[in-house]
Amino acid sequence: MSPISPSFTEIPIIDLSLADSPRTRPDLLRQLYHALTSVGFLYITNHGVPEPVISNLVQVLPTLFSLPDDIKEQIALHNSPHFLGYSSVGAETTAGKKDHREQVEYATELPDRWVQGLPLYERLKGPNQWPSTYPELRPIVTNYISELTSLGDRFLRLVAESLSLPQDTFFPFLSEQHRLKLVRYPGFKSLGQTASASASASASTTTRQGVGPHKDSSGWWTFLLQASPEEKRGLQVLNKDGQWIDVPPIPGTFVVNIGQAFEVVTNGFCKATTHRVELGSPNDRYSVPFFQGVRGSLTKKEAVETLKAHFSEIGRESEQGLQIDSPFLQGKYETWGEAQLRTKIRSHRDVGKLFYKDVYDKYINDD
Repeated sequence: MSPISPSFTEIPIIDLSLADSPRTRPDLLRQLYHALTSVGFLYITNHGVPEPVISNLVQVLPTLFSLPDDIKEQIALHNSPHFLGYSSVGAETTAGKKDHREQVEYATELPDRWVQGLPLYERLKGPNQWPSTYPELRPIVTNYISELTSLGDRFLRLVAESLSLPQDTFFPFLSEQHRLKLVRYPGFKSLGQTASASASASASTTTRQGVGPHKDSSGWWTFLLQASPEEKRGLQVLNKDGQWIDVPPIPGTFVVNIGQAFEVVTNGFCKATTHRVELGSPNDRYSVPFFQGVRGSLTKKEAVETLKAHFSEIGRESEQGLQIDSPFLQGKYETWGEAQLRTKIRSHRDVGKLFYKDVYDKYINDD
């Protein structure tokens, strides 16, 4: 296999309904192969997720984030050893800087099964926290997670086929739990800034970080719903020449991108692409990333060697992309679960100090 790897300047749009016909399926697989090997990001249309499932979720976002502070505190992420719940603006860091977003993290609903003797990363699995004053939220989020889980399964079969592999190749790598973030990026109006103040800030060399440059370490693949109109853009991806390419919202699509674990399993054949969110809109921006979970017991050896004979290391990357923290890729930890726990603790240090005191210093100071 030898992919085409010029630097991309736009994000491909792929119509998944092309898979439904033997006549158009080969074209879909060619498009998907190009996106996998040359970009790492793509839009998907005609994805099969019912429109009401999406619109119901979009409609609850403003209400959720306008809940009183005491209700948000009831479901605060610092209450959860599973890193599930609400976190305020500035509570999470990426690339060493605070992210300018508030969010609620949810996951496939599971009981807390962790006991002493199990790997510590198994404690990441557990139940969600739901606001007591907003009972409508739970069925809407649960239904969305179910639909995105099904979409992820369908997509993985197409990915495998496009890479000349059996359709079920990637399923043994998956976790029983997938994660979801409901995200609000406050506009400058919410911050009490005037338009002139915002323009002045935009003109300066200091930009407002929604999310800093990173590769997704929270899942196998990410399926992103940009839940705000096109003018509230902010997502950008880094191409191989070090240029930031805009990924504006397109109605009816999900933005899909490769996570770090998939890069490892494909031996670098399909690279995770560095991306960020830069803020500048006067109004709030909403976003919903769904992270397809990776089995915590996956070892570096298993990840690297299972499909090694099928893939050869390829491609180049920008200098900035090479600097992104990738503990599993760089071999710091033996299992994906431990690398993931490290990432969570470094991003939410208050939770790490409270629930993971025995490993906190090791993960914070292992650079």
